[in-house]
Amino acid sequence: MIEVKNLVKRYGDHVAVKNLSFTVEEGQIYGFLGPNGAGKSTTMNIITGYLASTEGEVLINGHNILEEPEEAKKCIGYLPELPPVYTDMTVLEYLKFVAELKKIPKDQRKKQILEVMNLVKITDMQNRLIKNLSKGYRQRVGLAQAVLGYPPIIILDEPTVGLDPKQIIEIRDLIKSLGKKHTVILSSHILSEVSAVCDYVMIIAKGQLVASDTPENLSKLMLGSNTVTCTVHGTRKQLVPALNALDAKEIQYENTPNEEQIKVKITTEKDKDIREELFYALAKANCPILELTSSSMSLEDVFLELTDDSGKAARKLKKAEKEQLKQKECEPEADKTAVGETSEEKSTDAAESAAETKQEEGDAQ
Repeated sequence: MIEVKNLVKRYGDHVAVKNLSFTVEEGQIYGFLGPNGAGKSTTMNIITGYLASTEGEVLINGHNILEEPEEAKKCIGYLPELPPVYTDMTVLEYLKFVAELKKIPKDQRKKQILEVMNLVKITDMQNRLIKNLSKGYRQRVGLAQAVLGYPPIIILDEPTVGLDPKQIIEIRDLIKSLGKKHTVILSSHILSEVSAVCDYVMIIAKGQLVASDTPENLSKLMLGSNTVTCTVHGTRKQLVPALNALDAKEIQYENTPNEEQIKVKITTEKDKDIREELFYALAKANCPILELTSSSMSLEDVFLELTDDSGKAARKLKKAEKEQLKQKECEPEADKTAVGETSEEKSTDAAESAAETKQEEGDAQ
């Protein structure tokens, strides 16, 4: 759908985007995150053809944005942070103008405009001047122009900035509904919004992609383990034998004000979900679970760690992703012997591992 390959954008001596590469697949809602000055808006402007890159290329449905701009831009609906509306036009006049610009066939224009106005709920405002609309309604008009023509890709830059809580919820629901028929890229500083709406998250820092995964998997990789905390009705004498049989890295017990209840914290490997096994073990010991929570990092915690200036968390994530990839590619011993691993691959892995260890030692100092 979208391929970004080795993208570089320089402004004089300043490098805004540095060797950025990623792929956007069809039918997903992507969250594009980054602190101010990370190169986020620059990247979006290059993808949409507003800016030319210094190096690298962007392919939209196989069309190069610089070499075939018209074909590439036909695939994109774009809502910048400030909606590109003409305030002296009525809503209907503006959408007719946009439909003409997008070269929508004349016999389809009226139908599409009505459908899009219904979709973003601005039908009642169609004869009002845009300058007399509230910020929320102007944002909806901007969304309507992005969706008009039904492009397969919709790019939204900070679509809920300045909206009230009710309007934010409505726009979120609208973005979710758009995700059923379009590929959506959503840029936002509101992390809870990205976490609630997006299937996939890309985090950019200093012009480089530092993470690209689902919010859930990013949380697991950053934690490095799974932790379950539960409050149980029972005595330590009952609990210890039952929990020692579990496949856990660490078990911690904590007394509560109620003498008949104990709080237990169980840590396992990051890929292991112990909750079902824990339930049956405690049921067998006649110790009912009163409360059970699974610890995880919020998207905000992940974002703050990965965009930290030291880059330590980003290296930790990269290492965790490599380990996860190796586990997925792990084959039976017989297959491993047949396929083997070249000495060149081994030496490369060893070199990378040594470099990471050296960097970690530097961080510790």
